[in-house]
Amino acid sequence: MPFRPTGIPGLLVFEPKVHEDERGYFFESYNESTFRDEGVEIQFVQDNQARSNYGVLRGLHFQLPPHAQAKLIRTLDGRILDVVVDLRKGSPAYGKVFSIELSAENKLQLLVPQGFAHGYSVLSPTAEVMYKCDNFYNKASEGGILYNDPALAIDWGIPLTEAVVSEKDKVLPLLADVQHNFIFQQ
Repeated sequence: MPFRPTGIPGLLVFEPKVHEDERGYFFESYNESTFRDEGVEIQFVQDNQARSNYGVLRGLHFQLPPHAQAKLIRTLDGRILDVVVDLRKGSPAYGKVFSIELSAENKLQLLVPQGFAHGYSVLSPTAEVMYKCDNFYNKASEGGILYNDPALAIDWGIPLTEAVVSEKDKVLPLLADVQHNFIFQQ
């Protein structure tokens, strides 16, 4: 089974089967049939790619319904600590944080359903991150949570004194103050 549960409903780690030999390696980073066979039916419509230097911290971001986004995140080069927070009202994991190191070396991917805030920090000198989305970017639907919210106590894997954070991300609300309309659906 290529998917590992995380303990948070709907949040899965995808571990592709990697074929290696003396030439290098090959793997399917996404195959609609493989996902569907495992009960994951998401129609991706947009791919995003970002390159960042050590210490860059992006997040925690989301888009509100009806423009909410599920994401399949992977690292093409370098290492990141990928972090999500469950924002789905009624979820048994509401407000819970999950983090995982994604790297070019481990080839793991994180499948994040709609209703989560998402962010990452760069652990290597540089990192190139790619993620698939099931909905198009919509600026009017942007939202987020403050990356250093004390109630979340996220360990970003880097000293926050060295974190490079956008001005926009520095003024996001705390989880307790965030306005959203995500609902948990089983």
